[in-house]
Amino acid sequence: MAETVTPTIRNSAKAVVLHAGRVLLQHANWEGNDCFFLPGGGQTPGEPLEATARREVHEETGLVVRVVRLLWVREYIGANHENAGTEAATHRVEMIFLCEPEGEPGPLGGHAEDALQTGLEWVELEKVPDLNLLPHALRQPIAALAEAAPQTSYLGDVS
Repeated sequence: MAETVTPTIRNSAKAVVLHAGRVLLQHANWEGNDCFFLPGGGQTPGEPLEATARREVHEETGLVVRVVRLLWVREYIGANHENAGTEAATHRVEMIFLCEPEGEPGPLGGHAEDALQTGLEWVELEKVPDLNLLPHALRQPIAALAEAAPQTSYLGDVS
């Protein structure tokens, strides 16, 4: 008989940091593939989500940012996706905030980078759809920020 797995829900805050028509992305190597992620990470109990976004961006990139507004809410329920066998206990709820640097961004480099992180890069918004940005469901909405300000929306359980 298969062992029953009880998922725990993990809240996190991600940041879409925009400056001069570009978005700040973490370059990473995940499961042997070069890819990109938004900066951000797990919420600490008692910490407001906006503070989580600011803290994580600073830790991972060295930037001090201002949160402008909530863009999207994304869930990832591992049991519903292709890696269900190994991620059945994964359930993440991500709040994705629009952020901007406080002042002119200088050299990048955080003091608590993610283990998978191999670098940081400012990427032009129109190039985002062609990147291996994870999750893929964010590529088009991020690129669309060059054209208009989207309404806050629930993206659903997407990978």
